[in-house]
Amino acid sequence: MEDNKLTVRAVERALDIMLCFTESTELTLTEIASRVELHKSTVHRLLASLEGKGFIMRDAATDKYRLGYRLWELSANLSQEGDPGIILLPEMERLRDLLGETISLYVQDGLERIRIQAVQSNHAIRRVAPVGARMPLYVGASSKVLVAFAEPAVQQQLIASADWPTGLDQQAFLQQLADTKLAGFATSVEEREPGAAAVSAPIIDRGGRLVAALAVSGPANRLTLELMQEQAPLIMEAARRMGTMLR
Repeated sequence: MEDNKLTVRAVERALDIMLCFTESTELTLTEIASRVELHKSTVHRLLASLEGKGFIMRDAATDKYRLGYRLWELSANLSQEGDPGIILLPEMERLRDLLGETISLYVQDGLERIRIQAVQSNHAIRRVAPVGARMPLYVGASSKVLVAFAEPAVQQQLIASADWPTGLDQQAFLQQLADTKLAGFATSVEEREPGAAAVSAPIIDRGGRLVAALAVSGPANRLTLELMQEQAPLIMEAARRMGTMLR
């Protein structure tokens, strides 16, 4: 029994190391150890095992680690059937060409949202949206959409969460959700990061289920609140059209 516990703990630690690379391309041993809060000797042993299996690579010149090629082998076998990130990509590109800003697709994962697809703006000054990024559900246009159009239990879990920021007014947030549900879209200006703005609408499939949040984001000095409200009908129509493509 004790051996099983040790094996599971080692697997969890190895996965924690892999997850360090969701936000960074290359990391040193010290940086990884700091992020997973383990001794460097323990991390070094786990990295050696991951490197031996091809999941991690070490650059001999910089002594930094990065993801290995074995992950490409695994990703090649990911099922793309019904994957909204694949199915909706052409429509997202069309919307980017129409509006000129970065287009993102978000889904709910627990009490977070994760960006599963993005089409970057062609502007020299733009908001870069990395795929795989995770954000909390209590802030941002897409978060409002995902919570407002989700099952009531999601809203209740979010409000009751221990991670709810102490400075964020729950009643004001609930009112924003009600406004989002009524309007059919949500906006945010510098809510999550300075200088950024976004407008989002729900993608609801043919079965009436919320699938994702479609978002348009860019610099706040270009994507103003007035412009987002003006473009909202186009974004909602794009989201409606995308929903008809999903079952």
